[in-house]
Amino acid sequence: MKRQMFSALTAVGLIVGAHAATAQTVVISPEQETVITHYVTKHKVASVDVSDIAVGSALPDTVELHRIDEPDITYSYVIANGKTVVVEPSTRKIVRVLD
Repeated sequence: MKRQMFSALTAVGLIVGAHAATAQTVVISPEQETVITHYVTKHKVASVDVSDIAVGSALPDTVELHRIDEPDITYSYVIANGKTVVVEPSTRKIVRVLD
């Protein structure tokens, strides 16, 4: 019985570990967030309507991304539903939503 329980727990641990390894966490430092916020404030663009602006979801190809032209910032942005959305341009995935 103990052996079966150990095997089952090991299998669950492997599945959970594999899932966690596939998720990527993007860290935007407070300094980078400040730079992004200032950049977006200076370079105003029109807000677009997007149905899903959750972190990890990809924006449709119809949404124009705007490059953040600042040192040490590799992200693009879009104003969606009135919020600043920071996007990884190569995948179009949302990495941060700023109010």
